[in-house]
Amino acid sequence: MTRRGWLPGAVAALLLGSAGLARAADVNGVRVWSGPESTRVVFELSAPVDHRVFALNDPDRLVIDLEASSASASLSLPEGKGLVTAVRSGDRPDGALRIVLDLKQAAKAKTFLLPPNDQYGDRLVVDLLRPDAESVVRRAPLPSDGSGRSLVIAIDAGHGGEDPGATGRRGVREKDVVLAIARELAKDVNAEPGMRAVLTRNGDHFVSLRKRMEIAHAAKADFFMSIHADSYRDASAEGATVYVLSDKGASDEAALLLAQRENASDLIGGVSLADKDQLLARVLLDLSQSAALSASTAAGQRVIKRMGEVVDMRRTRVQQAPFLVLKSPDVPSVLVETAYISNPHEEGELRSRDFQQKLAQALHDGIVDYFVSNPPPGSYFALHTPQQPPAPVRHVITRGETLSEIAERYRVSTATLRRSNSLKSDVVRIGQVIVIPPG
Repeated sequence: MTRRGWLPGAVAALLLGSAGLARAADVNGVRVWSGPESTRVVFELSAPVDHRVFALNDPDRLVIDLEASSASASLSLPEGKGLVTAVRSGDRPDGALRIVLDLKQAAKAKTFLLPPNDQYGDRLVVDLLRPDAESVVRRAPLPSDGSGRSLVIAIDAGHGGEDPGATGRRGVREKDVVLAIARELAKDVNAEPGMRAVLTRNGDHFVSLRKRMEIAHAAKADFFMSIHADSYRDASAEGATVYVLSDKGASDEAALLLAQRENASDLIGGVSLADKDQLLARVLLDLSQSAALSASTAAGQRVIKRMGEVVDMRRTRVQQAPFLVLKSPDVPSVLVETAYISNPHEEGELRSRDFQQKLAQALHDGIVDYFVSNPPPGSYFALHTPQQPPAPVRHVITRGETLSEIAERYRVSTATLRRSNSLKSDVVRIGQVIVIPPG
C-alpha cells in the first residue's frame, strides 16, 4: 500500500533513498525495535546519505550499502530482535559502508530517510514486515459465503447543525450542499458491487470532528472522504482541491494517541497499544500512519483525475494540511474542497442537483479506480476484478518544487524519478511533467 519501496524476500535489488546526497556520513548508532507484525532498524547518521538496498536468500539477508560512509569509532552494533537475528557491518572498496541484517525469514523491506528533529539527527529507517503479515490498516471481517467482503466507504459531509460552514453571496450554505453531495455519493457507492457507504451525518445536525473519525473507525472503514466547499475573500477564486493529512498533523496525532494509550483498548487496526511500551507503540503507529498516508495520497490522485473531468481543479496534485478529521492513523482519508462557494458561478453550480450528481459520480469513480488497482486482500474487488498494472501518476512541476521534495511526497527515490524520466540531473523546471512510477 505504501510507495516507499517494498522489497520481496527473494533476490531483488532496488535503489532507494535521496539520491544526489554525495556528502560522506558517519553511522553513529543502530537501534532495533520489534513488534508482533514487524521489525524496525534505525541508523543514526551524521548527514543524509545515498543508500542501496537488496535482499538475498539461502540464508535470508537484507544488505544496505551506505555510499561514502563509515562507522564511527564508538559504534556498537545491537543484538538481533524480531525478524533480525544479527547485525553485521564492513567497509567496501568503493568507500561504502555495508550493513547486513541476518533474518529469521524472508521479509518485505521498506526504507526511508528522516530529517533531524528535536531528539534525533538524520536517520535511515528500515522497516521489515513478514510476507504473510496483514496490513495494519483495519479491515472489516470477511463474509462467510466466500464472495469477498464489501469495502466500507465512510462519507463525511462537513459542518452541520449550528455550524453552517461557509455561506455564498446568494445565501447557499456549505453544510446543505455538501450533505446533498454526500447523499448522492452514498447512493453511487451502495450501487457499486463490493462497496457499502456509511454517512457520518445524514441530517442537519452537528457532529464533532473526533466523532466523525470514531464513526469511521467503528464501521471498520476502508476509506474516509470528507466533503467541503471552499471560501475566500476574493470572489474570483475558483476550483477544487484534494487534501491528505500533513506530516505535522500525523506527528501531533501520534503524540496524542501515545499519551492516551493506557486508556485506549483499540487504536490502530484492532491492535491495542495499552500493553505496549512507548517505543513499540510508536513503531506501530508509524507503520500504520505511513500505510494510511501513502494510500490516501494514491487515492487522492485518482480522485483528482476523475474530478478534473467535471470541475476545474485549483490544484492538480494532492495537497497536505493538518485537518483533524483526517487524523485517523489506520483509515486512508482525504478531504475534498469541491468548489468555492464564495465564487458566484461555483455557488450556483453547488446548488444545482445536476452538478451535485456529476460531482458525486466523479468522486465515486475516483474511489473505485483506486481500489481496482489496490484491492485489499479478501475483498470483493480482489476476487472479482481482473488486475491491471497500476498506471503511473503524472506530476506537473510548480514554482519552488524540487525533485527530492517530489520523491518524498510520492514515497519514491530521486534516483527512481531520474531513471523513469531520463533526467541527467535533479534540476526541474516549472511546468515540466514528471512521471511517478507505480508501486
